[in-house]
Amino acid sequence: MQSLESETGAAVPAAMPENIFLVGMMGAGKTSVGRALARDLGKAFFDSDHVIEARTGVKIPIIFELEGEAGFRAREASVIDELTSMQGVVVATGGGAVLSEANRQALRARGTVVYLRASVHELWHRTKHDRNRPLLQTADPLARLTELHAQRDALYRATAHVVMDTGSQSLRTLVTRLRQRLADADAGGIAGHAAGAQPGAQEN
Repeated sequence: MQSLESETGAAVPAAMPENIFLVGMMGAGKTSVGRALARDLGKAFFDSDHVIEARTGVKIPIIFELEGEAGFRAREASVIDELTSMQGVVVATGGGAVLSEANRQALRARGTVVYLRASVHELWHRTKHDRNRPLLQTADPLARLTELHAQRDALYRATAHVVMDTGSQSLRTLVTRLRQRLADADAGGIAGHAAGAQPGAQEN
């Protein structure tokens, strides 16, 4: 396993605190929310895409160009397995991480999974000018985004212990609400993966 330095600068603690894994579409805010949440909770933060870029020395679109999506997904699976094996971390995953059953199982078994859910309209508004999204480099990126959302939403919901609608609220408001949801989930046994716990607990 290669040495990793978290994006918040926090050391990965030796104790056994909760791991929090963020899933959702590109543009859902996983990196921003994850970094802020990790700072609030004193946890180490990692973005799986950033780890891949740091190790390869190139941006994600270049990996797609040179190795194809299958090559990127293989790298992603290795990184997610490594990150989810750590303790006391918040991890933001790539939008397509849930396509792999092995990834879904690792995420759900090793921490509390949060699906940051946003509408296609909101996602399009946030991503339409971002050239670092290789799957949207098509003739009709909005149609592609709509297709990806339709393909992945059920996988996100099936993997998640908590579903948070991002809406138009501020980052600080969203993180505060998410912290409360996580506390409620932990008290209710979801974070501990109690027998019979249901996936995708909806936001109130």
